[in-house]
Amino acid sequence: MRHPESPAGSATRETHHVDVLIIGSGLSGIGAAVRLRQAGVRDLVLIEKADELGGTWRDNTYPGCACDVPSALYSYSFAPNPEWTRAFAGQPEIHAYLRTTAAGHGIAGLIHFGTEATRAQWNHDDARWHVETNRDRYTARFLIAAAGPWHEPLLPDIPGLDDFPGEVFHSSRWRHDHELTGARVAVVGSGASAVQFVPAIQPRVGRLHLFQRTAQWVLPKPDHYVPRAERWLMRRLPVAQRTLRNAEYAAMETLGTGFRHPSILRAVQKVGTLHLRAAVKDPQLRRALTPDYTLGCKRLLLSNTYYPSLTRPNVTVHATAVAAVHGSRVIGADGSSADVDTIILGTGFHILDMPVVHRVFDADGASLADHWKGSPDAYLGTTVSGFPNAFILLGPHLGTGHSSAYMVLEAQLDHVAGAVRHFRSARWASMNVRPEVQAAFSAEVQQALPSTVYNAGGCSSYYLDDNGRNSFSWPWSTGRMRRRLARFDPEAYDVTLSTAGKLPVHSRSGVR
Repeated sequence: MRHPESPAGSATRETHHVDVLIIGSGLSGIGAAVRLRQAGVRDLVLIEKADELGGTWRDNTYPGCACDVPSALYSYSFAPNPEWTRAFAGQPEIHAYLRTTAAGHGIAGLIHFGTEATRAQWNHDDARWHVETNRDRYTARFLIAAAGPWHEPLLPDIPGLDDFPGEVFHSSRWRHDHELTGARVAVVGSGASAVQFVPAIQPRVGRLHLFQRTAQWVLPKPDHYVPRAERWLMRRLPVAQRTLRNAEYAAMETLGTGFRHPSILRAVQKVGTLHLRAAVKDPQLRRALTPDYTLGCKRLLLSNTYYPSLTRPNVTVHATAVAAVHGSRVIGADGSSADVDTIILGTGFHILDMPVVHRVFDADGASLADHWKGSPDAYLGTTVSGFPNAFILLGPHLGTGHSSAYMVLEAQLDHVAGAVRHFRSARWASMNVRPEVQAAFSAEVQQALPSTVYNAGGCSSYYLDDNGRNSFSWPWSTGRMRRRLARFDPEAYDVTLSTAGKLPVHSRSGVR
């Protein structure tokens, strides 16, 4: 796996030659490593810029952090976990699950920690990816980008924020050493993270000012403690766990039908309206918390404690964006203001403009970001023309509003494993998805999206890219996704062929 090119004692960085290089060791990277090893790939490495695996579930440690997908679905099918203590697992349990899975499948020892990819470029001459990091160099036959879309915090450009005299931090970089008891806190943003951490910190802070640019639909969360007897049953009878997983999948897919037929979700959102009415009696506050778009247009949020926390005497909801920060005063676009000593940013992540797209380059030196020009695009959400032998996990066009990231990921991993198996058996040196194939898939997606709630729900969400196009969402069922990605089509690719000792020797184009 390792082939040092520098002489003993030299300060020159080491170069590692591997078959597969995976960037990231979160749920995508770990899953990819396990699936590829199951497919017979032994020579692989994961590079991880942090000192610990876990990705999103390592970084997000804010109070109340938990999954909003049922635990039985939020796990790999090849690593069922009978030990979930809640129907919707919390961050510590999910992080522990990822560590346990990586260790149990022999993946932990393949991770190079403290290693950040700074530049990855395809080289036509040897048909390999050449990857620079802050430590060593790597070359790889295949490159898998598994950095994930919920990774890099999105920090708002608010005039005066940099000069705020108090403490400022993003929810995914929680300052556990900062004492919030009695503090005057401004929370900027009311998305998935804020819905979880606001109820957790509200009883401790002196004052809490929530600056809410857009009201969110929040549904009741059917969470509960999983009794020991039920966990014992799951351990002893794996079929019981599979049955639960299948039942939860069916329930989520039933809900998913509404995302393709918004009229159904307009009926479902009555549950959200009743939930809000039951928790918030003040009509003025209730109006401020009532969304003006169809449920599902933005990410679905679940909580039993968020609305009640906003009714407490020490909480003020500002139904406005933040316009500026003047000294210790946060000023809303509607003119309201609050003097605070702590600002917590619940402003989300770089979902469609992931940092990795600025670090992956084609053979001519153009980055993935240069190719996309603000509108991410990939064939089956996985491969991009101009970037041979590279795969993006949880990529564009594959997002759903109702299902688990693991469902999407495993559909992709089946596709990637099929591609690698065919690549090897056919003695390919490189595979590059044909541009017309990628364009046809993208057009098919865009043709189907307008009738979905993602596009027709009447909101502006992170599903929309810099050009106003929905580059995030999959407009069909996850069943269709799994069927579509299960089959690897070699005719979708232009390839170069190899013979022993020579790479490449000639090329041919797939014919449909």
